[in-house]
Amino acid sequence: MEGLKKTSHINTKSAVLILENGEILWGYGLGAKKAVIGELCFNTSQTGYQEALTDPSYAKQIITFTFPHIGIVGTNSEDLESSKIYADACIINQPPNFHSNWRADNDINSFFIHNDIPCLYGVDTRYLTKKLSDEGAKKAALIYFGDKKSSLDALKDEIKKWSGLENLDLAKLVSTEKKYEWDKGTWSKESKKNNKNKYRVTCLDFGIKQNILRNFHEFNLKPTILNLSSSYEEIISTNPDGIFLSNGPGDPFATSQKIIGVLKKLIEKQIPIFGICLGHQILSLALGAKTKKMFQGHRGSNHPVKNLTNNFVEITSQNHGFEVDRNTFSNDIIETHISLFDGTNEGLRHKNLPVFSVQYHPEASPGPHDSHYLFSDFYNLITKHAKKN
Repeated sequence: MEGLKKTSHINTKSAVLILENGEILWGYGLGAKKAVIGELCFNTSQTGYQEALTDPSYAKQIITFTFPHIGIVGTNSEDLESSKIYADACIINQPPNFHSNWRADNDINSFFIHNDIPCLYGVDTRYLTKKLSDEGAKKAALIYFGDKKSSLDALKDEIKKWSGLENLDLAKLVSTEKKYEWDKGTWSKESKKNNKNKYRVTCLDFGIKQNILRNFHEFNLKPTILNLSSSYEEIISTNPDGIFLSNGPGDPFATSQKIIGVLKKLIEKQIPIFGICLGHQILSLALGAKTKKMFQGHRGSNHPVKNLTNNFVEITSQNHGFEVDRNTFSNDIIETHISLFDGTNEGLRHKNLPVFSVQYHPEASPGPHDSHYLFSDFYNLITKHAKKN
């Protein structure tokens, strides 16, 4: 057993999942002893559980991991996508008795406890995944009681009262309060040691992941991160060579109401704009398109996307429960990418303006480098715009 470290969990304490239809699944608990209510979803990734848990896009969601061995490599201080776990809770099939990895700082149970997050294990995650696939996303409550059990009726009522993710602006809860700059690159051995940060990119933070910022640094871009509610004047005062619209949680229409007027001004100014995930959806709204709730959403790191420009297929990482409705595109918008799972929109660009966006996460690298060209495209767009001015 050399190299294996015992994971600290106790399998005698009760936890439960309650679905919005009243169905109850009993299991065991890890992490914090508490109750949460959120949207139940599933993630099909076989690796990267720490990155998923700390992705702000998972706010108010309970993640069911379809891969059974979550926690086997422990957790570490380098694979965080933000400062904490943003998912409300998670569900795993089997508890890890040991974790083993040379980079591990701690076990996953300690990670949950430190972040005040409950986890349920010992339930059939295949059943939950099939149910969500067939019936769509569901509201749910997850409760880790510990030794003390209590009535579930009050929580059933709370589930019914909760409105769900539609019309919910969650990005405002995860966006940075203070402006800051980023100066760290990726962990690649080929990382640029003498990065001069030739161009400035102002990032509107809807729930930005740190690996996006690392990739910008690798492409000689200097990111400045602002709160999503920043005014046009505040954004322009950063002297941006480009604007980035980040990923994030919640309903894009609800979030866009704060920023859409500002974004339209930035589009008119013809500053290069690049958006991903929620940023893609909000950019689409600013260009006159519409968004809608998906039946079950896309969450995982094995999603095939077809690039309609070159007919190549990219294996992508995704996490979204809303989509852009291509039927609402104006004649000025060109669809650039589509999902090969369900045919939904995955990207666009404007015919005449320097703006483009994708629905997936090019920084997550499941391909592993299938989508890195998007950072290069953004850099080239900025360079072209800078030469004109």
